Amino acid sequence: MDVQIWTFIIVGLTFALYIGVAIYSRAGSTSEFYVAGGGVPPVVNGLATAADWMSAASFISMAGLISFMGYQGGQYLMGWTGGYVLLALLLAPYLRKFGKYTVPDFIGERYYSQTARLVAALCALFISFTYVVGQMKGVGIAFSTFLKVKFEWGVVMGVGIVFFYAVLGGMKGITYTQVVQYCVLIFAYMVPAIFISIMMVGTPIPQLGLGGDLADGTPLLVKLDQLSTELGFKEYTTSKKSTIDLFFVTAALMLGTAGLPHVIVRFFTVPRVSDARVSAGWALVFIALLYTTAPAVAAFARTNLINTVNEKEYAELPEWFNNWETTGLLIFDDKNQDGKVQYYNDSNTEFNNSVAIPNGWKGNELTIDQDIMVMANPEIASLPNWVIALVVAGGLASALSTAAGLLLVISSSISHDILKKWLRPDISEKGELRAARIAIAVAVVVAGYAGINPPGFVAQVVAFAFGLAAASFFPAIVLGIFSKRMNMPGAVSGMIVGLVFTASYIIYFKYGGGTPDQYWFGISPEGIGTLGMLFNFVVSITVSQFTPAPPESVQEMVENIRIPRGAGEASVH
Repeated sequence: MDVQIWTFIIVGLTFALYIGVAIYSRAGSTSEFYVAGGGVPPVVNGLATAADWMSAASFISMAGLISFMGYQGGQYLMGWTGGYVLLALLLAPYLRKFGKYTVPDFIGERYYSQTARLVAALCALFISFTYVVGQMKGVGIAFSTFLKVKFEWGVVMGVGIVFFYAVLGGMKGITYTQVVQYCVLIFAYMVPAIFISIMMVGTPIPQLGLGGDLADGTPLLVKLDQLSTELGFKEYTTSKKSTIDLFFVTAALMLGTAGLPHVIVRFFTVPRVSDARVSAGWALVFIALLYTTAPAVAAFARTNLINTVNEKEYAELPEWFNNWETTGLLIFDDKNQDGKVQYYNDSNTEFNNSVAIPNGWKGNELTIDQDIMVMANPEIASLPNWVIALVVAGGLASALSTAAGLLLVISSSISHDILKKWLRPDISEKGELRAARIAIAVAVVVAGYAGINPPGFVAQVVAFAFGLAAASFFPAIVLGIFSKRMNMPGAVSGMIVGLVFTASYIIYFKYGGGTPDQYWFGISPEGIGTLGMLFNFVVSITVSQFTPAPPESVQEMVENIRIPRGAGEASVH
């Protein structure tokens, strides 16, 4: 069977399974809609958390970024993994002990203020929306691959699917759907990685294959360094960024993880505080399986791409090249009209190597969207058609699982934190549930529209969300747990300063005409969230010292949060 038939079969079966699970486990109450009734077993929650965590940025974009950025791309892997460890050990059990459904709920109660709740809800909306835009781009890439349609139509189709099972199932439906999606995405990621590792370096373990030797005895990374420099790029194993920017980007990703609302809410779905710790450990195991494989997938994909297309006759290129051209994510512009694909880094005018530039060369002729590397990898390596179809299903699973979790955060921020807790305290449970579903419906349409024109690659868009989370939520949560003296004026001031500064910096350098040579201390927009977080801490602590201490009842509550005893039943009241 050809790829199209295999893809219809595998994607169709997985989608039928997702929708079936969503219908079977649909939410019937606000408790089930927000936190799945608080009764999810730790291993199941670990699987769902891993699926929620490993978004399109992890499945589709991370290996693509590493394949083009080389050593420097490791900042995404280290930041996200380290951040999850930080979240699991430092924050999750205490938040679970507190027993509220949402981060704004925690901040509103901890800082005894509707103003604090509203600021936190707006932060959650801003962060989650930025994040979900990246997922919608991932959905568009997967669907455009699947149906051989334009990327924009792929996004529209993804919007329809997410709309159905997120609106219907709430957290309960999403949780059990995500368990299935994790199984699909990890199988889809590992199978081609194992195949290609065996083909290229003779080992079925991709993690070891990264340091393996090719058939001619040349180490894989040495060969990739050689290919990169011959094309005018820097060595694959050399960082292209300053050390300070690498540190700030990694820190922003790590600290932003600890403030991501859609990940934190997963720890409210288990019965006990101890279960939050156990499910966090399981999730880390499931996450590590993909994350330790990504660098090998990146190196394999980059090597195969260069060897397959550079200096090859366009008319003789494999079918996959033309298929990706159809999506608009791979563009060949034959500038010198010689019928060959010339792929060089024409921004490097020095070419400090022995490259023999073809006669009549007029510049780089190949434009590659980095986000296609994982999806195209099996085709480039000429793997069986069913493997290619499986990767499409995995890409869809990763993007849809996280998009659903993020949309639930957007929904709960609007219906629970703003509507129920502020605008209409007397709203019935049925009315709140209806408002939550309407909020998801509106959010998914708006996010889909923004996903068609995102401000960067999937992982870059997601990095902005992490920076915003680090600059706004992280200090408020940490100080709220570990400092009895932290009060409402300090927390609110810090969140506003951190969020406004970080968002302004990102917007200026992405849309306002700012150039890299204007970066503060050489810090890129992806890493500025770390500086925003430091500003947040300074403002929060300073303001709290010059304003009244929190009430005694709040200080006692903080003391109780730090003693992880009891289940801490979640409550909407």
